[in-house]
Order: sequence, then structure tokens, then C-alpha cells
Amino acid sequence: MAEILFYHLTESKLDDALPGLVERSVERGWRVAVQATTQERRDAIDALLWSWSDVSFIAHGSDQEPYVEEQPVLLTITQNNFNQATVRFLVEGADIDNATDYERLVVMFDGHDTEQVNLARAQWKKFKQDDHNLTYWQQNSDRRWERKA
Repeated sequence: MAEILFYHLTESKLDDALPGLVERSVERGWRVAVQATTQERRDAIDALLWSWSDVSFIAHGSDQEPYVEEQPVLLTITQNNFNQATVRFLVEGADIDNATDYERLVVMFDGHDTEQVNLARAQWKKFKQDDHNLTYWQQNSDRRWERKA
């Protein structure tokens, strides 16, 4: 069963939180996929990961480019695991049918967006029924993650 972490953004936006989490995943030696719901959002995350820090960048590619299987971080709008990722980030309502293909899934959702909150609740129920190991993390006022469940 996959370890599934729900990250409830309450103090920052996805663009502030996602790059650091992806970078830490890569530092641990994990291959990563980031699944968005639209091409426009995938492309915005692409630009973000190249420019988010003045001292580093996150090497990555998009599912629209060649050599997807070689990318340490792959941005996608599909459920395919082209780069054999062990960690998959589902952002802004992205969903996946088969969580068992991954060691870890990270569901990130904006707490100020009712639709994303409702989608995350539905995902929690679905993954719980499939007997995955679920944890729920929420930001505190310092933007640090606190485990709530």
C-alpha cells in the first residue's frame, strides 16, 4: 500500500510550497511526478521550478518533451508513470486511479478553494477504503506543516 500524505494549504499558495517539497524528494533520491489538471497549470509549474530559487533549480521535464523516462522530476497532466516515479504529487484536484504504483502520493490542495477541499475529501475516502496509509498535514501560522491526522 502507498503512503498518502494530504497537504492542506492554509497559509501559502501551491507555488510557494510545492518546489521545496519536490526538492526534498529529489534530495532523498526519489524520482518524482507532479500531476496537474491542465496544460496551462503544468506549464506554469514548469516555469516555477526553473526560477523558484536564486541559488538552485529543480531539474525536470514535461510530458510534452522527449526523453520523459529520463526525467528525475516529470510534470504531467496524465496518470501515466513515464519516468517510473516513486513519489507523485497530485495538485489542485488532480486524481489517480492506482495509488499502488507509488511508494508515496502527496495530495496538495488549497484550503481557500471549496472545490479543491471537496475533491480532497473525496480522495481521502477513496484511498481510505483502499486501505492505504493516510496522513493529513496542515500549515500553521508560520507556514510549517503540522500533522493533524
